[in-house]
Order: sequence, then C-alpha cells, then structure tokens
Amino acid sequence: MPDSDKSRARKRPPPGPPPKPRKNPMTDKPSSSDTPRDTVFEIDRIRRLVELMKEHDLSEVDLRESRQRIRICRGPKEPPRGAYGPPPPPPAPPPPATGGSNPPAKPPAADGPNIVLIKSPMVGTFYARPNPKAEPYVKVGDRVDSTTVVCIIEAMKVFNEIPAEVRGKIAAVLCSDGEAVEFDKPLFKVDTTG
Repeated sequence: MPDSDKSRARKRPPPGPPPKPRKNPMTDKPSSSDTPRDTVFEIDRIRRLVELMKEHDLSEVDLRESRQRIRICRGPKEPPRGAYGPPPPPPAPPPPATGGSNPPAKPPAADGPNIVLIKSPMVGTFYARPNPKAEPYVKVGDRVDSTTVVCIIEAMKVFNEIPAEVRGKIAAVLCSDGEAVEFDKPLFKVDTTG
C-alpha cells in the first residue's frame, strides 16, 4: 500500500458510534449529573438546622461553605443598636410628698415677665465648662450680656459656643454637664431685671 493510502486510512473514523473520551480520575472532576451535589439549601438540611436551633435555644445560625451561605434567625427581630447611641433618658423624679410638715419646694426662680429662657439651638450634648478641669462658663447669680458664652453644645464632634443673646443675671441652670439636649430645650433662666 502506498504512503498516501496509509495516511488516508488513518484519517478515516472507524465505523460505529464515536468512542467516549477517557476520564482521568486524578484531574477530571465528576460532573453534576454523575453525583448529587450537596448544598446548604436542601429543605431537609434546613429543617434539621431549625430543629437544632429549637433544641439548643439558639436565635441565629449562619453557615458558609465556599460561595454558599445560609443564615437562619428565629424570634422577634430587634432593631440594631448603635454602639454610641444617645444615653437612656434619666429616671422620672419621684412625686412630691403630699403630707407632712414640709411645704412643696419652689422652683429656683419664679417664671414671670422678667424671666427669659436660653434654649438649645440644636441637638447635641450640653457642656457647662470648656474642659473638665475648668470653671463653668456661668453660675447662678452671674451677670451676662448678649455676647457672653454660657455653654457649649457638642454636635457631631463640633463644639459650638452658645451666647446668652440676652442681658441679665443667671437665675437657674436647667441642664447638667454632659446631658443630651434636644432642639429648643431650655438651658438657662435669665432674670432681665438685674
């Protein structure tokens, strides 16, 4: 047989169905049709996890395997808590005693036509002094005018000096140092007759 006939004979496919490619067990992975794939999303697995959560009184399970993830929570959903949220409100003062020989306490200064409130212009934290070791900006009895700084309100790491914006004498300090204040909360009472 000449060489050209041999080369043609090699190129012809053999009769019958084509042969299946061989699998190398060391490098070839089985296809998904060959073996069932285990996933975290199987209903039976989820049911078992829920039963384990009930049995061990767990409120949350979070599982990850390669790119698959399942997170199961049970119980009421609580809103996330901020690490540095506002402090809880102070407890309500006890009701005044109605009996006995002591008369009810009077407010520090009677609210009259000459009493003006200095109110917070923003939400933040009230500071009565420029730093913890310093004296307060003002005390009861101190005279103030419209430019006198009476306190600092810290909001978002910015310390804002608050002027009195009124002339008179401090009759009462209505906030404690470090207290959280809302917009328009009274900070001081000023007697404008003095």
